[in-house]
Amino acid sequence: MRSGSTAPHGSVQTLWLDSRLLQSNFLGDDPHRRIDVYLPHGHNGAELPLLVDLAGFLSGGPVHNNWKGFGENLPERLDRLIAAGTMPPVVVAMPDCFTRLGGNQYINSAVMGPWADVLLQEVVPLVEQSFSCGGSGRRGVFGKSSGGYGAIVHALLHPQFWSAAACHSGDMGFELMFLSEFPGVLRALAPYDMNIRAWLDNFFSKHKQKSGDLHTLLLLAMCASFDPDISLPFGIRLPVDHHTCEIIPERWHNFLRWDPLKLAEEHGAGLKQLKALFIDCGTFDQYNLLYGARRLHRQLEQRGISHVYEEFKDDHSSIDYRLDRSLPLLCKALS
Repeated sequence: MRSGSTAPHGSVQTLWLDSRLLQSNFLGDDPHRRIDVYLPHGHNGAELPLLVDLAGFLSGGPVHNNWKGFGENLPERLDRLIAAGTMPPVVVAMPDCFTRLGGNQYINSAVMGPWADVLLQEVVPLVEQSFSCGGSGRRGVFGKSSGGYGAIVHALLHPQFWSAAACHSGDMGFELMFLSEFPGVLRALAPYDMNIRAWLDNFFSKHKQKSGDLHTLLLLAMCASFDPDISLPFGIRLPVDHHTCEIIPERWHNFLRWDPLKLAEEHGAGLKQLKALFIDCGTFDQYNLLYGARRLHRQLEQRGISHVYEEFKDDHSSIDYRLDRSLPLLCKALS
């Protein structure tokens, strides 16, 4: 917690969703889901706009409500920004969308689950009905990394539902961020005779996972998100040859279908419906996301789509401070 804060404290209330859409999902994830909801000081939520916070990979929305040393959690940040008059009051939902494979891209997948539909048909309606907030023209979505990917993809595919979006260091430019990682995945699988189930069984049995293991898990989860196959263990198939690491065109094509750069070519016109769109990325992003962000920015400029694009001198990690730029922009547009 940042010391010396004098901002009036809002409250966080917890809702529980028993998801019909997640019943009997492929991975066996619990359909009983927690949604922490921030309400500003002095407000019960009624008539306020709604923002939905999409957490990054290996995280879930309620984590953003945890105590944080040498900094602010999300409610504390909101308290400060609202008290300073930097942004108007807003309701913010922090849903738990964690999965057995460690995260979420917030799209519908036969393996990971119908997470786009869960957000649109279950999470947001439950929050809006519970607090009389949001509604058409008053909903925004934001996130960083996988959450930033979810935010921009939802803006592209569902602009009739969302009216504002902020994508912080979101996944895009898949050939730059993913292809170079698959040799490492093959090296990780080699001791298991390239058996993905055996690798995952070992991963889940460990008391402690190393960062390299978590990175391999992320790549496997991307396969389950973008190119799922429910006939295989955990629904995972790689887009590269197990022996030579050559690209398998059909597999990689399915990945690229979900790259925001490709989606923007097909659905970019819908972004003109948004009241606000914010995109940023660090100039030292270690996952090469800067170059995808620059390409998306160029696409949007060429098509005359209004947006705010910023680069900042930092990498991919610990960049929550960038919310000070995006959240006021979204809230003012929705208020």
